Amino acid sequence: MSEQEKLIARPLKGSCLCGSVSITIEQAHREVDVCHCSMCQTWGGSMYAGVEAESFSIKGEEHITAYPSSDWAERAFCSRCGSHLWYKFVPTGNRTFLAGMFDLPQDIAIKQQIFIDEKPHWYDLAQDSPKKTGAEIIAEAEAAGFTFD
Repeated sequence: MSEQEKLIARPLKGSCLCGSVSITIEQAHREVDVCHCSMCQTWGGSMYAGVEAESFSIKGEEHITAYPSSDWAERAFCSRCGSHLWYKFVPTGNRTFLAGMFDLPQDIAIKQQIFIDEKPHWYDLAQDSPKKTGAEIIAEAEAAGFTFD
């Protein structure tokens, strides 16, 4: 599959539950990242599923609260209805947006599952995808030059 085929050609529009915040993503990746870390579980009740895009625009920014959940991460939500909006990796500025906000095509696949060692026993994902422990993800990030205190 070419790099262009890995992207969704049409813009995808999504919003929070109350509609105060709307996000349009362009050239969304045709994959969803899934995180099972304890912070994502606490934040959303179970796993986090996010979609990355080459560009985005936001309306209703006055209704967004960004919470620095660690030295390297920010999580954003609508301050009116509480809907989760994105996870941002602070060192790079990279964001993934909550996959559930968008009407994604049927051929979307899971890119990878991370922090698989923190996944609760009470659920499993049927789709086979790469699975990495927290230690493996931290080692990859450190190898790329990131530090975590």
